Amino acid sequence: MTDYQALIDDLHTRFKDLDEGDVATYIPQLANTDPNLFAIAIVTIDGEVYQVGDFDTLFTLQSMSKPFTYGMALEDFGRDYMETRIGVEPTGKSFNAISLDEKTGRPLNPMINAGAIAVADIIKGKDVTEKLNRILEKLSVYAGRKLHLDGAVFTSEQQTGHRNRALAHLLRGENMLRGSLDDALHLYFQQCSLLVNTHDIAAMASCYANGGINPVTGKRAIEQKYIRDILSVMYSCGMYDSSGEWAYRIGLPAKSGVSGGIFAVVPNKMGIAVFSPPLDAIGHSVRGMKVFAALAEALTFHIFWSEK
Repeated sequence: MTDYQALIDDLHTRFKDLDEGDVATYIPQLANTDPNLFAIAIVTIDGEVYQVGDFDTLFTLQSMSKPFTYGMALEDFGRDYMETRIGVEPTGKSFNAISLDEKTGRPLNPMINAGAIAVADIIKGKDVTEKLNRILEKLSVYAGRKLHLDGAVFTSEQQTGHRNRALAHLLRGENMLRGSLDDALHLYFQQCSLLVNTHDIAAMASCYANGGINPVTGKRAIEQKYIRDILSVMYSCGMYDSSGEWAYRIGLPAKSGVSGGIFAVVPNKMGIAVFSPPLDAIGHSVRGMKVFAALAEALTFHIFWSEK
């Protein structure tokens, strides 16, 4: 039986002094993040928790919010409708690329910024406040505790998110943004600014591993029938323009965020999260990538691994 605590303790010790990568600066508030922060957490489907390092330090979800809001939209409207508004194809391009499907005008997938902005437009709610409250309520079930918004990061993103505003105008031009453009952007910046810690992210990932139910609280976070959709698009698109290499080497559905977090789902087993702010050129946590590569080797949890 694997000693998960000993394993992550060893990985934390091995990589804590790694001095590579840079914290995100294009969102000014993130530039103030301590680059030495580093944490690893595991939550199994049996509700067991293993964690090491700065696991209770708060940071913002950023793009790690995308699978969860996509799941909400799936529950609101169903698979068939969502496919008319957002594709499921990898882009091979950066997360904020100014690009839509040339034939349909849809965002190529919900894990890039264009797709996530379109999701924010789709989610049910009479106004931005109601939509945000629904997101807070839903993601709090995933995390197992009440989540809150980081107002300073939200303001920073809203004031400097010009590229996302350009994406929103592009979506409007293709009739893929049908509500208020400003409201969709407002909600997208808010969902990215929700505060979590490494334990929260591992718990959120464990809900996907456990058929949609938080294994610690026993509360259902999402309908089981939509988990395959979310994990499929995470597997093929969740790590942006390195998704193919991640799928090849690590072999798990995963999502990263420019605040320094990466989470992955080991179906029917556990959720894993790593937090470390310095990023590589693509926008993934450098320490996080090292940890997951080591875990993949130690645990052979690639979804295509065969014991025979």
